[in-house]
Amino acid sequence: MRWANGTVTVRVYAELNDHLPPPLRYTSFERALPLGWTVKDLVEALGIPRAEVDLVLVNREPAEWTQHLVNGDRVSIYPVFESIDISPVQRLRPRPLREPRFVCDVHLGRLARYLRLLGFDTRYERGSDDATLAACAASERRILLTRDRELLKRREVTHGYWIRAIRPREQLLEVVRRFDLTRQLQPFTRCPRCNGILEQLPRAAVRGQVPPRSWARAEVFWTCSGCGQVYWYGTHCERIEELVEWIRQASSLTGSSAAQA
Repeated sequence: MRWANGTVTVRVYAELNDHLPPPLRYTSFERALPLGWTVKDLVEALGIPRAEVDLVLVNREPAEWTQHLVNGDRVSIYPVFESIDISPVQRLRPRPLREPRFVCDVHLGRLARYLRLLGFDTRYERGSDDATLAACAASERRILLTRDRELLKRREVTHGYWIRAIRPREQLLEVVRRFDLTRQLQPFTRCPRCNGILEQLPRAAVRGQVPPRSWARAEVFWTCSGCGQVYWYGTHCERIEELVEWIRQASSLTGSSAAQA
């Protein structure tokens, strides 16, 4: 164990406070400083996944992960800025993903389906282990969505987010808000089953592939370029439109108000 070399004053901002014990949230606090500690050591000791940290200021100056801390330093830790361009300021992660693509862990299958329904490229496979998920996020430059904070602490994960909500619709709203996705919603463009691209088809092309009653009533049909599933405009599409409208309205409300929606 390394001897303490003084203290630093720490302030954590926004949702990163969720990773702290309640007494330390939304306030400045002192932390003992072991010899040789870097910014990376401090953040990891606080239990904050580096994938959720976009910027650290030490004495109001941008800092690298490898910067060593000294007695009396004031450290400010900020979350990701996917919706704000802070490129003039030194950041700790690669550039933000302006065209967000996601990979969901095995516990977020319903969220993955919702994201696909809204048009977002979302990988999800039942049974994927942590190593596979982290490798997918890194190699395909996807944002890793998970309920497992430890998964976000893997070295190769550079873009990730710990889902706070439990219910799938609330999880969806949380993701839309966090990554400022309201203006990027594109329903009826991705297959909710396999994530493939949907292509519109003439009615005549799908005759015999859908129930006769649905073929007679529907005017618009799509097929998935991945799995070949045929979709048509029906009551399920109306439910998707209702979901989109709810997302647009709820994303403009405060967190407490949306929770009551």
